[in-house]
Amino acid sequence: MKARIQALAEKIEAQFGEQVRRLQTRCGELGYEIAPGQLVEVCTALRDTDGLDFQMLMDVCGVDYLTYGKDEWTTFDATETGFSRGVRRGQPGMEAHFAATTDVDGEPVKAPSRRFAVVYHLLSIRNNTRLRLVSYCEDDEYPMIDSVVDVWSSANWFEREAFDLFGILFRGHPDLRRLLTDYGFIGHPFRKDFPLIGEVEVRYDPDRRRVIYEPVSIEPRTLVPRVIRDDHRYEPQISDDASFREAGGNA
Repeated sequence: MKARIQALAEKIEAQFGEQVRRLQTRCGELGYEIAPGQLVEVCTALRDTDGLDFQMLMDVCGVDYLTYGKDEWTTFDATETGFSRGVRRGQPGMEAHFAATTDVDGEPVKAPSRRFAVVYHLLSIRNNTRLRLVSYCEDDEYPMIDSVVDVWSSANWFEREAFDLFGILFRGHPDLRRLLTDYGFIGHPFRKDFPLIGEVEVRYDPDRRRVIYEPVSIEPRTLVPRVIRDDHRYEPQISDDASFREAGGNA
């Protein structure tokens, strides 16, 4: 880790002590977990304390860890055989596969036991430093966390987006409404248990002269990662078509 980042980490840990917990990272970036009850207090101090000066909130996003470490596709290493990357959930060895994942310091990365988290990306222009904060919602069924709009006004639309897509409620938000989905939309499309094809589809009915909602008509299917195959079937010079050969393989 760079000396500048290490100096920032020491300053933060000296300032907040047990209020923050260092996050594991793959690329040497600095991040901390904060208990939801202390989120606003810590964020205010990060903004106002000399030497920290995180006066810009660049982004707020939600995370759903419902299926973390249980994905049907293992994509850490690419293969040439596509479907061989498919695995069955609960298959022996899957836990060991994810348990073997380590961060940049060689420490094992463990799947979180809590479902919903909110991630904050901060920027200090004065010090040219960035910081990531993570706070987990205490209730998986009714995820709620304090709003930081009073700390950074830019959080307003970011929190509305997280509410819309993940269903995370932000206590104290001045106008918590959906931001991206349509009027009357049911559910939260970025939740891991939300169907990929959606619940309903919308079309204009010329007979009724209005937009109507109907059950989705798309057939469910399994999405397979794109595989670029490199074998003799795709060699242009191999063909039984004489015209193809006569054209030099460009027909």
